[in-house]
Amino acid sequence: MALILQKQMHNIITILLFTLIIQAQSHEFSKQLSPNSLGLKKQKLTHLHFYYHDIRSTTPDIVQVAEAATTNTSKTGFGSVFVLDGPLTVGPELTSKIVGRAQGMVASADLNDFGFLFVINYIFTDDKYNGSTLSVLGRNQVLLPVRELPIVGGTGIFRFARGYALTNTRFFNVSTGDGAFEYNVYVFHY
Repeated sequence: MALILQKQMHNIITILLFTLIIQAQSHEFSKQLSPNSLGLKKQKLTHLHFYYHDIRSTTPDIVQVAEAATTNTSKTGFGSVFVLDGPLTVGPELTSKIVGRAQGMVASADLNDFGFLFVINYIFTDDKYNGSTLSVLGRNQVLLPVRELPIVGGTGIFRFARGYALTNTRFFNVSTGDGAFEYNVYVFHY
């Protein structure tokens, strides 16, 4: 009888240890993966060229949602925050073919220069890019002739994206606030 109890106790302890080992392995925080395990193929470099339209006069696609107590006395509008949802087009005219939208936030984040923090997603709606996005997070010093913004990620075709966007002002109406901005985007992705 003692031998049977000892054998059963040994089996129970073995099962408990085995269960603990299995559970410990299934709750991994991280592990190394091969890009192939996620179906990632060869890395590509893509160049995108489009225009973003800032419309404030007729049906605004950018609106101010917050400001600091000192925004109105600041020479740069420091502390103002805007949200946007504007069209991306093939050409500089607002009537040209729409290929996506820019959605996000812009904040005046510089006390001395017109420097804005951009937190924007470019959502593409055309052809093979439909449903794919690119994410921008960086500084846009709008008075410079050409500005560089970092591409920090993406989805869909642009999963694992990284790169940069060069932008310049093609048109800006000081009285209405309307503008068109050219973008040349260079992005690595799989």
